[in-house]
Amino acid sequence: TRKSNPPHPPDFPVNLNLSRHRDPPSVPCGFVAEKCRPALGILTLNPQPDTLITMELRNVAIIAHVDHGKTTLVDAILKQTGVFRANEVVQECVLDSHAIERERGITILAKNTGVFHKGVKINIVDTPGHADFGGEVQRILGMVDGALLIVDAAEGPLPQTRYVLQNALQQHLRPVVVINKIDRADARPDEVVDEVLDLFINLGADDDQLEFPLLYASARAGVAHPRLKTALARLAAGDADIHPLLDTILAAVPPPAGQVEHPLQMMVTMLDYDDYVGRVAIGRISSGVIRQGMMVAVGRPNQPLRQAKLTNLYTFERLKRVPATEAQVGDIVAITGIDEIEIGDTVMLAEDPRPLPPLYIDAPTLSVTFRVNDGPLAGQDGVYVTSRHLGERLKREARSDVALIVKPGDTPDVFHVSGRGELHLGILMETMRREGYEFCVSKPQVIMKEVDGDLHEPLEYLNVDVPQEYMGVVMERLGMRKGELVNMTHLLSGSVKIEFIVPARGLIGFASELLTETKGNGIMHHTFHGYGPHRGEVPTRQNGSLVAWEAGTVTAYALENAQERGTLFVSPGDVVYEGMIVGACNRAQDLDINVCKKKHVTNMRSSTSDIAVKLDPVRTFTLEQALAYLHDDEWLEVTPAHLRLRKAVLPRQTRAK
Repeated sequence: TRKSNPPHPPDFPVNLNLSRHRDPPSVPCGFVAEKCRPALGILTLNPQPDTLITMELRNVAIIAHVDHGKTTLVDAILKQTGVFRANEVVQECVLDSHAIERERGITILAKNTGVFHKGVKINIVDTPGHADFGGEVQRILGMVDGALLIVDAAEGPLPQTRYVLQNALQQHLRPVVVINKIDRADARPDEVVDEVLDLFINLGADDDQLEFPLLYASARAGVAHPRLKTALARLAAGDADIHPLLDTILAAVPPPAGQVEHPLQMMVTMLDYDDYVGRVAIGRISSGVIRQGMMVAVGRPNQPLRQAKLTNLYTFERLKRVPATEAQVGDIVAITGIDEIEIGDTVMLAEDPRPLPPLYIDAPTLSVTFRVNDGPLAGQDGVYVTSRHLGERLKREARSDVALIVKPGDTPDVFHVSGRGELHLGILMETMRREGYEFCVSKPQVIMKEVDGDLHEPLEYLNVDVPQEYMGVVMERLGMRKGELVNMTHLLSGSVKIEFIVPARGLIGFASELLTETKGNGIMHHTFHGYGPHRGEVPTRQNGSLVAWEAGTVTAYALENAQERGTLFVSPGDVVYEGMIVGACNRAQDLDINVCKKKHVTNMRSSTSDIAVKLDPVRTFTLEQALAYLHDDEWLEVTPAHLRLRKAVLPRQTRAK
């Protein structure tokens, strides 16, 4: 297969001339474009008599690796399509509305907005870029007819780029490629285009998908153009213009098509909640017409259907949900009035229900155990502390997150929760603790499979970017974790990009180790690769734990001697209990120590004579780091105000037996 850059489209305004293409663009539902003409970049189709082609509508998803500029690009589109006033102060990443998304700088939940360009409404869905939230991407791609693939001009295609593009190609979408961040000092747009083309070929893209439209952009500056020199010139001149990208969407993304005469079918792909109207179901109309106040049937194939009446109907315009009385096939709408509706349900005409096939989501690869907090300090921080509260919250999360599976444990206060990775489960725990929940979680365990009598485990495709001087130690660490080297690329910046296939259990806790070994210069990304034969034992934590001997308040006098035994996790004044982990031991076995010991008062000395005790800095954990530190016999106590490591069996006498 020859390697070449895709041809540049002509300068805008665009008139799409499909005579240059080998085949006309594919249209959903099996309808063929029989006649196309240049007209404002909009396809002209000759549909069947019972087919509605919504010419004034486009549905497109923005997909990319994490931190490649998806949400920033949406910001530029919103600003240049008149969503905000000229003097309005707009925060960055408008669609990242949740507090955790803003703190971590990542998109967690998919969100959609609608903008208008040349009289055409464009529904844009912003998707997460992290591999742990791939379930969001999988179900969102069924709502759209095209995808904007954003690729960093310096980093190029990364593991999540491959994952989201593979899903888009499997949905028979025709991606529009945007090479973003061309203003970076280490940008290499021409090489990245070649890498993107290679990725398309490796993933089995057809001829029409290989002729993808290509644009160069700087989302932060609001510039996009099909020619690199023009884009750089506009960037240097400060001429912000994102409209060539919108013109390309109108030209390359086919309008939604479907059977308007057929009964109503709408797949629910997102859920929201409103304090006034209750649960809000969001999805795309696959066929028919939906009206406010109509009777519908809700359910799935081979399951009992239930009837309900729609109370409200909304469409999406800019950053708001706009009330509507009617919506037709192809549009993305929100409905209310159905309390028990869930993701994957089909909303159908009550007189003629025809459920759509259920959503397919990749199976989870990591599992943790949630249980009620039974420690001595339970109930002091949280509001929801009972098993009933914990079970209801986890089940409610499973209804809105189809990549999450919740199963009851052996006892009523235990629940087994399976997800896509450490971040996926960590975000759930962080959200729950901010809502006032208190609970304990176990060490994450990978989910094994048995294939033809052999044990198989989940594998991850890992991409590590490190300075060249740290390449040896990183390869050594990953080799110990049963990693298999796939590719190595030396970058112009002096860094090395190393690609591995590593068991998922080998990556638990590796992120913090990478930062330590590379002095903070290492960057890693990984995505699910598939299941493979079990690769043997993977080294885990080599150090034992320092365990509190008794309950009480930590003193500096006790810590002065205890810090010689290892690295401490507690400071003077902290409250501890018997069985709580207060540090990491220098040796492999656990050690019970007394961190509450006080200096006795005598006539020869006072308790404050040696008050200036010198203590080493304590080690603090984030939620994900605490999960990675755990051993099999340890739990993490999560409360709204504290993260406490503890032994599963608290009394030392019982633990010794």
